[in-house]
Amino acid sequence: MSEPLLVRAARREPVERTPVWFMRQAGRSLPEYRELRERHDFWTVARTPELCAEVTLQPVARHDVDAAVVFADIMTPAVAMGVDVALVEGVGPVVDPPVVDASRLRVPDVVAPELAEAIEIVRGELDEAKAVVGFCGGPFTVAGYLVEGKPSRDFTNVKRLMYAEPDAWHALMDVLAECFARYVREQVAAGADVIQLFDSWAGALSPADYREFVGPYSARILAAVDVPTIHFATGASALLSELAAAGGDVIGLDWRIELDRGWDEIGDEVGVQGNLDPAVLLGPWDRIVDATLDVLERARGRTGHIFNLGHGVLPRTDPDVLGRLRELVHERTVEARV
Repeated sequence: MSEPLLVRAARREPVERTPVWFMRQAGRSLPEYRELRERHDFWTVARTPELCAEVTLQPVARHDVDAAVVFADIMTPAVAMGVDVALVEGVGPVVDPPVVDASRLRVPDVVAPELAEAIEIVRGELDEAKAVVGFCGGPFTVAGYLVEGKPSRDFTNVKRLMYAEPDAWHALMDVLAECFARYVREQVAAGADVIQLFDSWAGALSPADYREFVGPYSARILAAVDVPTIHFATGASALLSELAAAGGDVIGLDWRIELDRGWDEIGDEVGVQGNLDPAVLLGPWDRIVDATLDVLERARGRTGHIFNLGHGVLPRTDPDVLGRLRELVHERTVEARV
């Protein structure tokens, strides 16, 4: 049997229709997930292979999307490195005290055995035509949580460390890259078909700072596996060339840049993922259709497009809308190829 549709698209091979999946498709937008969380806290779900696999598969069963993305927190490998992380509702990851010294971190021999077992379950239950997308937070984003101690908009402490103590910064990024490379290799060994590196906050950096302080470490992680990779950052329209230079068979675009303009900037040597504004899904169906068709028209004539949102599914999104959206993209892109 041929490889999953998403894998073939990521390799820029001709495909019969545009593949569809949604970042954060597994989670708070689904009533079945909320029901599960009434009985179990987040870390229990994430660290119990059967429950993690169940949550990972829930959106595939409901929406018939072309990929299951593994259910894991961006800080999962940091926890394995000995960091005490609290997931605070309405805030995000909180690290107290913050971590600046790389010597406080240890790289475990096995980073996330429970997640690897969950991936094995998912790959065994998932249709072979659908892909398993492994997930890893970007090293800058995770370092940002470690150094700041919580989510930040300006990353003052991070930038002070980069500029005033560059050796300490590079030592921290070096150990994170080593652990994250091991983490993504574990996911691929367990059955992940694709790896996405999700650097939520890289858009806070200038292109020069990204090249000096982040790009080499993201490149190490992306080069650690031999499956297709997706490199995504939010608010990073000014960094597209730098993201592409760091690596990734596919570059994810958020909604702040038109898909064709972003693709022109990074070039046709890589694929593109995106990039419908997730907030559009809170509006009327006619607007969703128009916005979706605009994305598809901007991708027309190029191989390597993966349809996704420009960030994660918002918790208030009606799950039925996601299913209708997947169906719309499939129908229109099949028609366009006939």
